[in-house]
Amino acid sequence: MLKKKKPVNTNNTENINDVNNEELQNEGQEQAPETEATETQQEAATPTAEEKLKDELAQANDKYLRLYAEFDNFRRRTIKEREEARKTEGKDVIVALLPVLDDFERAQRAMEKATEVAPVKEGVALIQHKLKNILGQKGLKEMTSIGTAFDADLHEAITNIPAPTDDQKGKVIDEMEKGYTLNDKVVRFAKVVVGA
Repeated sequence: MLKKKKPVNTNNTENINDVNNEELQNEGQEQAPETEATETQQEAATPTAEEKLKDELAQANDKYLRLYAEFDNFRRRTIKEREEARKTEGKDVIVALLPVLDDFERAQRAMEKATEVAPVKEGVALIQHKLKNILGQKGLKEMTSIGTAFDADLHEAITNIPAPTDDQKGKVIDEMEKGYTLNDKVVRFAKVVVGA
């Protein structure tokens, strides 16, 4: 006997296929949010070019502000140091001259009691010699002007007088005030009389 085949219910297969498709889609949808979430986390972890540039700009600004502040502090510190140096720059010369000042005070007291002039003159000459030595150690030198040719870079002519001889024309005949150099730089011009 032949049995008749039962007609296959296509509706059932379609339903099964639909269920399978829905399950796959649901799984895909569940996986899709997970992959989207990981992609957004990766995007958040790796900054965009714009964010990198903003970060570099912020770092550069910070570095600039720090360098500017450091330079400003350096400038203020050097100005303060210069002012302090100006206030005390002559200190070593003054300290070196204090013994001469003491000698002058002793000489003044000695002159009040002195009966003879010769010892007082000798004492003043010693003090002058001591003063010249101290200033010479600091770089001060006297100019020798008498008999030399007049030089406007070294001398200040007070007046001209007729030269006693022809070879003294244009030369220094007399010196009214000595000139001085400090480390080969003129600090005071010699006031001289020039032969004409």
